[in-house]
Amino acid sequence: MSTFAFIHGAGVGGGWFWHLVETELRSRGHTTVAPSPWKGDESETLSGYADSVVDMIDTPDELFVVAHSFGGFTAPLVAERLPTAGLIYVTAMVPRPGESPADWWTNTGYPEAVRIQAAKDGGRTGSPDPYIGYYHDVPKELADQVSHREPPPPSNAAYYEPWPLDAHPDVPTRYILCTEDRLFPAAFQRRLAHDRLGTTPDEITSGHCPALSRPTELAAMLAPPD
Repeated sequence: MSTFAFIHGAGVGGGWFWHLVETELRSRGHTTVAPSPWKGDESETLSGYADSVVDMIDTPDELFVVAHSFGGFTAPLVAERLPTAGLIYVTAMVPRPGESPADWWTNTGYPEAVRIQAAKDGGRTGSPDPYIGYYHDVPKELADQVSHREPPPPSNAAYYEPWPLDAHPDVPTRYILCTEDRLFPAAFQRRLAHDRLGTTPDEITSGHCPALSRPTELAAMLAPPD
C-alpha cells in the first residue's frame, strides 16, 4: 500500500479540496494526508510550507507527493526531503530553479495562452467568475463550500521567493492535464509538461478542480497498479 501526500492550490478550499479523492484511495487501503499549510503568516516561505507537509508524514509506505495548481511550488521540496516513489502534478505550476511564483506567469507565457484560448471559447477561459473559470464542472453543492473552507492566501514572502532547489528532484514524475481547464488551458499545460519536465502528460476530462469534479477517475489515475 502507498501513502499520498496532497498539496492544494489557491482558492480551492485548502486540504478539504482532496477529501473525495482521499476517500477513494483509503477505500483501496492507501494512507493519505492533506494539510492546509498556509496559516496567514506573511513571513511563511515555500520551505516552511514543505515543512508542514513533511511533519505530517510518518509512514514506511511508498510515498507519492501530489500537487494541484500553486501546490506545484511546494511538492518538489517535499519530494526532495523524503524517499519518494512518485511526484505527480495535477494541472499544477511547475517551477524552475530560482523562479518565484510571481514570475512564473510571465516566464511560461501564460497570459498569451489564456488570450488565445479565451478568443476561442468566448472568454470563459480566464474568467474572474470562479463558477466559470474554476468550478464550471463541479457539483454546485461542493463549489458553494469552497469559500467557507479556504485558508488565508499564500504569503507574499512565498509568492515572491525564488524557488530554492537547484534542480527538479530526481524522482519519477508525472503530469496530469485537465482537458477542460479554464485557468490553465490544455495546450499550455502540454507545453509546460514538455518544456519543464520532458514528459507527455496523462489527461483527464475535467476543469481545473478534478478532485471535486472527477474524484473517482482522478484517484484511479493516481493509484499505482495493484
